[in-house]
Amino acid sequence: MTTPATSGDGGSRPLFYSVPEAAKVVRTSKVTLYRAIREGEFPAMRIRGRLVIPARAIEAMIDAAIDEHTVVDTAGWSVVRR
Repeated sequence: MTTPATSGDGGSRPLFYSVPEAAKVVRTSKVTLYRAIREGEFPAMRIRGRLVIPARAIEAMIDAAIDEHTVVDTAGWSVVRR
């Protein structure tokens, strides 16, 4: 059994989420999130075919929405490099 990568500050927050886990965090379906990632509208990392979502990306979007009192468009948070 593997343990999830967690922040190094002694907390139990994950550094990365699987797509199904991230979908739960942002309260959407995993199919919708996979589609957004595929279309370059949501940040993700591909590691040997597996997609993971950096927890910091989600946290940064949340912070931006709160700090700017606005709606954050996730499409502006992604860069597709191949």
